[in-house]
Amino acid sequence: MPLGAFRFLDVPSHRDPRGLLGFVEGSRDIPFAIRRVYYICQVPPGTERGGHAHRRLEQLFIPLAGSFRMRLDDGETQHDLLLDSPTRALHLSPILWRELYDFSPGAACLILASEPYDEAEYIRDHETFLAATRASR
Repeated sequence: MPLGAFRFLDVPSHRDPRGLLGFVEGSRDIPFAIRRVYYICQVPPGTERGGHAHRRLEQLFIPLAGSFRMRLDDGETQHDLLLDSPTRALHLSPILWRELYDFSPGAACLILASEPYDEAEYIRDHETFLAATRASR
């Protein structure tokens, strides 16, 4: 997937009277090797998360419960997306600014990442991000 890109992926699932079972298999369903797994939950009302981009990291966001919005910026175009289904994941490439906001009560999101945590890999200043997008074109 090119830098600054995103796409939705269907999460395989099975629903029966007991509920929904969703599953992913690393080499089959995930477009990168999983090196870290983390989650976001119990977000206070009005709180925003993200506000950064990654230099090399790919991520897959799976909204497990509730909903939230994600604003994406590739340096030229902004997209405002609703994440509200555990059967629809969002794959983000590197060099893509993200802001997560408007979390519903009880929202929870699982994130699969292609690399372990590395603070040096983050771009936390939007102007630095815009310069990086210009350099990558």
